[in-house]
Amino acid sequence: MLLTVLDLLGVFAFALSGGMRGVERRLDLFGVVLVAFVAATMGGILRDLLIGATPPAAIGSWSYVATSTVAGLLCFFAHKVIARLSAPVAVFDAIGLGFSVAVGTCKALDIGLSPIMAALLGMLTAIGGGLARDILTARTPMVLQRDVYALAALAGAVFVAFGNFAGIPCNVTAPLGGMLATTLRLVAMRHNWQLPIAKPD
Repeated sequence: MLLTVLDLLGVFAFALSGGMRGVERRLDLFGVVLVAFVAATMGGILRDLLIGATPPAAIGSWSYVATSTVAGLLCFFAHKVIARLSAPVAVFDAIGLGFSVAVGTCKALDIGLSPIMAALLGMLTAIGGGLARDILTARTPMVLQRDVYALAALAGAVFVAFGNFAGIPCNVTAPLGGMLATTLRLVAMRHNWQLPIAKPD
């Protein structure tokens, strides 16, 4: 039950980030809702396909489509209100990052993956939606730039995975690992922490 709630909260947060990006790119109503759905669910779809959980939860249950659609409609019709929340795309994306890390890592642990592989799958769950959102809206994916993004996701996933390895149940480590990933992402944004970039000759 906890994982389902966290998953839907992550879907809603990522959908808001996708919907607001669609509004920024001046997409039509369908485009905004579509980008919201893709941003919200692509990471989870990749996770479920990799662990053999088919059909993926995002297309096997109406709740995921409904949640992302509501978020997309909110962005389309109330984007001015949402935009006042300050840097909405980045903030909602950071929140979604935390929820997705928690759910992805715990689901990987539930099927018996090692802590290292579970952490990597948790990170993939968290970054998949953002990658798809940025590609659809013709932006260089955030995860491939200097931003501390995938690293924040990995830190949260490692916390959940190795907490479980130490005998702490996921219903304890998942919320804490999610908060860790979100906090790291928000702090990195606030202080402009960046990773070094390649400098070709």
